[in-house]
Amino acid sequence: MNKHNSMPSECSIPARAAARFWQATMSRDARADGTFVLAVRSTHIYCRPSCPARRPLRRNVLFFRTGEEAEKHGFRACRRCKPNEIAGPVALVQAATRELAESRDDTVRFGALAAKLHSTPATLRRAFLQVTGLRPRELAGALRLARFKKMLRDGKSITDALYETGYGSSSRVYERSNAQLGMTPATYQKGGKGMNIGYSVAKSGLGKVLVAATDRGVSAVYLGDSDANLIAELRQEYPRAEIVPATDTFERWVKEIVERVEGKPPRMELPLDLQATAFQRRVWQELQQIPRGSTRTYSQVAKTVGNPKAVRAVARACATNPVCIVVPCHRVIREDGNLAGYRWGLSRKQQLLAQEQATQ
Repeated sequence: MNKHNSMPSECSIPARAAARFWQATMSRDARADGTFVLAVRSTHIYCRPSCPARRPLRRNVLFFRTGEEAEKHGFRACRRCKPNEIAGPVALVQAATRELAESRDDTVRFGALAAKLHSTPATLRRAFLQVTGLRPRELAGALRLARFKKMLRDGKSITDALYETGYGSSSRVYERSNAQLGMTPATYQKGGKGMNIGYSVAKSGLGKVLVAATDRGVSAVYLGDSDANLIAELRQEYPRAEIVPATDTFERWVKEIVERVEGKPPRMELPLDLQATAFQRRVWQELQQIPRGSTRTYSQVAKTVGNPKAVRAVARACATNPVCIVVPCHRVIREDGNLAGYRWGLSRKQQLLAQEQATQ
């Protein structure tokens, strides 16, 4: 039997994901390399999103999570972009990350790090920005903070954890982690592979609120009118996760989120357990810094995250935010002051802003 006669249909990838993949393909976004491959029906070849080859017609393209999956359906790897090999920048960043993970100092000696990896500072800097969207200093700080938190979870005293990770005082921890409070993304796995998610649906003045979480933190907050539709959205967002109705283990998180939907100010920090690219994470952290009752434009957010030209990328990060309310994407508006599209409906966006402004 010809392998190509059993090709999967487009519906094997959720429509929203396929739209994102196609956008990354058209822009040759190297940051998407490794998260999916595109396979071309007419040539039976699959490529990285960043492949420099001429873009195929959309109707000829299938998306797969991995190269192995594409090969099972009869496609072969492109000889130009070599999607079945680890890209040079990715390998360089992996090696640098191993070095940074062992460091007790988040003041990165960039030249020394590059020399140790037989690279140049310029090449290493480009690789970091291309693959992670972060500078080495930012990644070093995040890795050190992660080590500090793990030591506390493993039972170490705060004093010992501070000493062993190189922090001079507890205030240094909060200086470094202020933008990350409640933001602890899981290891990035397409489709939520390995995640165990419980969900609960509650009522609010804006309709139904679905809250889903792992034991580490909140993974989804959706607004809608139908329990069934919200649960279907959750399964589409995390197709590879184990999803079950929640027990009362995170009831306090649900209560906190419903109160925020009703316009009440936050009473507690909410940890998040999300799948996120480095750029999405930076945007979502910035959205968490927008005060209640205030708004920012997409271009203002782009400037704040250090990439003034990334206005459209910021808009995509807002549109793909899986935890509305907690990451308040409703506070981002168009340059002309009008409300832009909102995944849960413009009327809800308008009401959320009005409630926040009324309680200032």
